[in-house]
Amino acid sequence: MARVLIIDDSPAVQTALEVLLELNGIASYSASTPEEGLDRLQRGSIDVVIQDMNFAADTTSGLEGGELFRAIRELSPEMPVILLTAWTHLEQAVELVREGAADYLEKPWDDDKLLATLRNLLDLATARRERQELLDERRRSRRELAKRAELCGLVYESATLHELVSTAVRIAPTEVPVLITGPNGAGKEKFADIVQANSDRAQAPYLKVNLGALPSELLESELFGAEAGAFTGATRRRQGRFEAAHRGTLFLDEIGELPLSGQVKLLRVLQTGEFERLGSSETQRVDVRIVSATNADLAAAVRDGTFREDLYYRLNVIELRVPPLAHRPDDILPIAEHFLSEPFELTADARRALRSYPWPGNIRELGNRLQRAMLLAPGAQISAALLDLEPSTTARPPTSLEPSRDEIVRALEETNWTISAAARILGLTRQALYRRLEKHGIDRDP
Repeated sequence: MARVLIIDDSPAVQTALEVLLELNGIASYSASTPEEGLDRLQRGSIDVVIQDMNFAADTTSGLEGGELFRAIRELSPEMPVILLTAWTHLEQAVELVREGAADYLEKPWDDDKLLATLRNLLDLATARRERQELLDERRRSRRELAKRAELCGLVYESATLHELVSTAVRIAPTEVPVLITGPNGAGKEKFADIVQANSDRAQAPYLKVNLGALPSELLESELFGAEAGAFTGATRRRQGRFEAAHRGTLFLDEIGELPLSGQVKLLRVLQTGEFERLGSSETQRVDVRIVSATNADLAAAVRDGTFREDLYYRLNVIELRVPPLAHRPDDILPIAEHFLSEPFELTADARRALRSYPWPGNIRELGNRLQRAMLLAPGAQISAALLDLEPSTTARPPTSLEPSRDEIVRALEETNWTISAAARILGLTRQALYRRLEKHGIDRDP
């Protein structure tokens, strides 16, 4: 049941409000002094405060209306407060509304207006309480999950990510391949770590390869190894990542960058556990679990003929889709707090700016912004101005995973065809952008 605290030193006002609220099914408590009101508020179970602006000198030890309001805000920052004021205190009441009071009503008040204002605030209080209960339940669920699983330091608050983490932990002990999809900087590698850490291979080798950062001519030797003389510069036998990860896990980041020749070999390893080093006819056998990740739309790549359909379905037995940061705003502030070093703290305007910014660069951009702000801050306070969160006019929306030909050309034109700058706008490595230029038939030198 909703509960209203009335703080007024007039018995007649208290009685009038108590009767009005009781007739409309609203429970109330009354306090005759600011001190008594604050004491009752500290005991909890109050949804809205109605407070007078003018207290008689003999009923208080110093607090007047404005001071009482600020004391309430300090004690309970989210508490809605309705101010009752005579016309002589109207200017002060208006100022307190600017400071956060919910509303003010002049005495004698209009019952209908008071009830309408009160009901709106009680509805908001109920919604806020239900949300808090939901958040508390999520936190309990996260704590329980963290007790029985290794979450590799992942910081999150949202229900969306909790469901995804729970799925990752649940499928980790299986041996099936896992495909992790999502935009750059959203935390795909962290989910690969969680899968590996909670698998039966947790103590076995765990190797990572960023396929997008390797030249295409070196990808196969990196993955499968090479004999001496297999290619120019190969002066000795090289062990590939598959051999090194035997009985463990291999994380293949940016799997969409694997050329078709490498896709054929990877498919064979997934099907049979067999492969040959470059320059060798001797068959090697390995037992490796594959976890892969991509920011590309592999289904579209299959339709385009740049990614093998049979390999796609082999890799995509279990898919974990990591949403962009803009789609899980509840995670923004906890992650921001995680990035902050002592003694830095976020101001209120900074917290609002962080939550409203679209984060095209996701968690990676959030970390970089905070790192810059801490370096430039004159003191311990990180303000919105230090974060410099003007929405980018060139960055791609966070929901776009794979840049189209038009997006690539636009980024190149905006950067005067500077590959490194265009790659940053598109969220790609230089090598990955070069491959897309070749894929779309875009001339590097227009």
